[in-house]
Amino acid sequence: MNMVDDATAQAQMQFAEQETIWAAVAGLRSWIARYGVPLALYVDWKNIYVRSANAQERVSGEEPVTQFGRMCTRLGIRIIAASSPQAKGRVERAHGTHQDRLVKKLRVKKISSYEQANRFLEHEYVEEHNQRYWQAPAQAKDYHRPAPSAKQLQQIFRLQQERTIGNDWVVRYHNRYLQLQRQSQHYAPAHAKVTVCEWEDGRLAIEYRGRELKWREIDLPTIQSQREGIRVAKTASDPTLTKQTKPALGPGSPWRQLVRREIREQQDRKQLREIRKWCNDSLATAPSSVSP
Repeated sequence: MNMVDDATAQAQMQFAEQETIWAAVAGLRSWIARYGVPLALYVDWKNIYVRSANAQERVSGEEPVTQFGRMCTRLGIRIIAASSPQAKGRVERAHGTHQDRLVKKLRVKKISSYEQANRFLEHEYVEEHNQRYWQAPAQAKDYHRPAPSAKQLQQIFRLQQERTIGNDWVVRYHNRYLQLQRQSQHYAPAHAKVTVCEWEDGRLAIEYRGRELKWREIDLPTIQSQREGIRVAKTASDPTLTKQTKPALGPGSPWRQLVRREIREQQDRKQLREIRKWCNDSLATAPSSVSP
């Protein structure tokens, strides 16, 4: 992970297993600690830094923002995406230098772990590289802004995702179930939107309207047993809520026999009505007898 000042060619670099969001955060945090907050970052088109708008964002006209982009926005850093490697010529040329000189120095010093390599970068290689390739800027003014406090950076460098509170006051986050606890004065109602925050070390926090809520993690079987207990309590208070079992539908099932018997009884009642009607009609049209 390599960052280069476009005005002075000053570099800041470190090794990471993958180019993840936390690797990018670590590089930016190191730069801020050493130089301050930059005005803009010139990055490539990777989902870590920028992304294309989805269908909903295209319809609403909302600008797509990544987690890293949201962190930079809070710091006042503008994200500029380069459409080609040539657009980032300075950093790409620096990569060529490091892939030649740095690899050879690591091999000479028999460095084979990330920890050893990062210590070598911090204490030897980067300082030597900056002394050799530093150049005077066109303007003497430094446009870096003062770095925020460690507490402020802790609140900025975190993942944030919006979640909905369930009817049982459970928030689901990456197949984890977070049970909200009763608050003393302020509480989040069911179906309200909360923000789940996650730090690099895995620590979580749940915020509602800027206020952190108390919660505890529960297992899925616990939730199912709680819901089962609620259902049993309801059926005990109202027997009409008992679950109806589906009857067997085989050819000789009692349910089918009952249906056939009801159909036959309906047919018999219909025939009896027809016979009574025919008798009444016959009596009405028959000639009356007169006694002499």
